[in-house]
Amino acid sequence: MVPFSYYIDKFLNHLKIEKNYSNHTLTNYKVDLKEFEDFITTQKANDIKDIDYFVLRKFLSVLADKNLHKRSLSRKISTLKSFFKFMLKEGEIKKNPATSLIYPRLDKPLPKFLTEEQMRKVLALPKGDDLMSLRDKAILEFLYSTGARVSELVSLKKENLDLISGIAKVKGKGRKERLLPLGEPALVSIKEYLDKRTDPNPFFLINKRTKPLTDRGVRLIVDKYIKKGALALKISPHTFRHSFATHLLNRGADLRSVQEMLGHSSISTTQVYTHLTIDALKEVYEKTHPRA
Repeated sequence: MVPFSYYIDKFLNHLKIEKNYSNHTLTNYKVDLKEFEDFITTQKANDIKDIDYFVLRKFLSVLADKNLHKRSLSRKISTLKSFFKFMLKEGEIKKNPATSLIYPRLDKPLPKFLTEEQMRKVLALPKGDDLMSLRDKAILEFLYSTGARVSELVSLKKENLDLISGIAKVKGKGRKERLLPLGEPALVSIKEYLDKRTDPNPFFLINKRTKPLTDRGVRLIVDKYIKKGALALKISPHTFRHSFATHLLNRGADLRSVQEMLGHSSISTTQVYTHLTIDALKEVYEKTHPRA
């Protein structure tokens, strides 16, 4: 009998080589499938051909008893669906047992964002002309100027920055590349930071040991300045992305352009930001409609 771990490795290799999935995504798939493997060893379904819909339902029931967050449960269901769909395509099974699995209904909270005035205060927090202060200023300006994900920022190399044209080339989800415009304040901050650099590291952002900065490093930097500025705000690097999209739409940008800049594959993902612009729409209505 072929061990279940063989099928996990086969699936993960497919995602890595054929789909170009990121290491972070691959790790999530691996964790989910290892948890499922541990479960089926307690059942009489060690052979992949013995796994049916009822085995999957029992597994999800065990997860539900752990009071797992709906989003985590939804991710695990997605993993199972993708895994068994691939197994069917590869001829390892004759019927996909995950087809009928239903995702839990998710609450969709609106993204948190800063007002333009709040954002101005945050961007003004890094002071000084030492290397780390200039780096921190460049980080905050880049995040707000581009709406880039933190993972896209930390993987960025200096060669991907065209400071003459004002363009940054980032790699998004699925390793898809896209070009992002850089605003003048961001360009100035980036240039000042890079001009101060003397190390040979090819990455745009480095830490004090001249090693590439990590996702966690950026989050700690944002936290540091929020505390330092004594601002009563609870924000993360992703808040810059939400604020970027909201401010563009508030000022009249079209949804398709914002979708392109954010790197969303579906416009429905971008549409969540239209809910945040209702105050701006009301203001325009009250100013312009004769019967407002």
